[in-house]
Amino acid sequence: MERNLKNVLVISFGFLFLFTAYGGLQSLQSSLNSEEGLGVASLSVLYAALILSSMFLPPILIKKLGCKWTIAISMCCYIAFSLGNFYASWYTLIPTSVILGLGGAPLWSAKCTYLTIAGTSYAEKAGKNAKDIINQYFGVFFLVFQSSGIWGNLISSLIFSQSSTNVKIPEEDLACCGAYNCLTDTTNSTESAKPSNSLIYTLLGVYTASGVLAVLLIIIFLDQIKSDQAETEKEKLETSSFWSTFLATFQHLKDKRQCLLIPLTMYSGFEQGFLSGDYTKAYVTCALGIQYVGYVMICFAAVNSLCSLLFGKISQFTGRKLLFALATVTNTACIIALLLWKPHPKQLAVFFVFPALWGLSDAVWQTQTNGLYGILFEKHKEAAFANYRLWESLGFVIAFGYSTKLQVYIKLYILLSVLVLSMMTYGAVECLEAKSSPGTPTAKKKENGGPFTQETHM
Repeated sequence: MERNLKNVLVISFGFLFLFTAYGGLQSLQSSLNSEEGLGVASLSVLYAALILSSMFLPPILIKKLGCKWTIAISMCCYIAFSLGNFYASWYTLIPTSVILGLGGAPLWSAKCTYLTIAGTSYAEKAGKNAKDIINQYFGVFFLVFQSSGIWGNLISSLIFSQSSTNVKIPEEDLACCGAYNCLTDTTNSTESAKPSNSLIYTLLGVYTASGVLAVLLIIIFLDQIKSDQAETEKEKLETSSFWSTFLATFQHLKDKRQCLLIPLTMYSGFEQGFLSGDYTKAYVTCALGIQYVGYVMICFAAVNSLCSLLFGKISQFTGRKLLFALATVTNTACIIALLLWKPHPKQLAVFFVFPALWGLSDAVWQTQTNGLYGILFEKHKEAAFANYRLWESLGFVIAFGYSTKLQVYIKLYILLSVLVLSMMTYGAVECLEAKSSPGTPTAKKKENGGPFTQETHM
């Protein structure tokens, strides 16, 4: 096997094993650690730490350790979070959430740097276009990585379905499920249906082992980058201090279009935070039991992946405006329906309809917003995508931060308000673009979107 392709596969499967564990744990936090909102508080702290990490740590660690060891050490931060869940408390989960958040940004930056260097190196040797090879490597990576959402949730549901405490939930407890949930009573009903400690420890043991396997894969099989490209990359990192990266991120806010895209970018964090933090707890766990959370999130992940691939291909024919309109209508319909729906175990199929439609909408938000940033800010991509990570992570922080303080219907109204604001400001961006280059080939190219690399959030 060609050496560079082998390294791409090692990174891909390393991330697959790592995020099989993290993705499953994130979906379960609001249900598994519901006492005093510990689970969602840990996620809020996690994304706050990620914001700080993305501003400072990646250039320093990659420069000092190289890509391989930055990836390996950052992966250990994720394992710490799994270990913290064994004895979940404010003294274990919050510190390990901070550790994971700090490791998140260097992990993804090192991965992107490694794949870019590997692709460029192979292209020079083979006499091929570097951009084409890099796109192929990222395609292989995401093909393998995206399935982590399925495997992590499948493991949790299969293990929790073995629970002997899966009892029928009383009607009086079901009355507390849904948009108008009882903030205190739902916790009680959740606790009564909580799996035994032995099953929880089994799940966490599997997740921890999966993370350890990811680290071993990287340490044993991933080659350290030793090429002219690596040295060039180090020189870039050396001359570009973290202060200059930090300042460039905020200087980019002078661009009016970037400011107008902040609500849309934050909405991405809001809507994902609602699904994994509120829908899983107030609808699924409350009415069906925690063993169904994994199956529901599998539905979301599968539809999201398929639609991401589909929308990436058809955007050149439909244009991004039509896809944004589709996502807006779908999300709005879901929010209104969630406000009206009273979840009941007899309506099992409905519990899967919402995450499926949510996955369709999220696929648009991710692919088209990433693509929009790449097209609008082609000359300042680093600063633009740093802003993307910053504002999306802030959306996560806020969504998880108020999760235990507000009833679900209030959070749904907030979600709807942010969505409406996002579409208004996005429309203003499109108007600015149309005025700046009306009827030109460039305008048409922008209208149709362009190639994108779908990045994950953590």
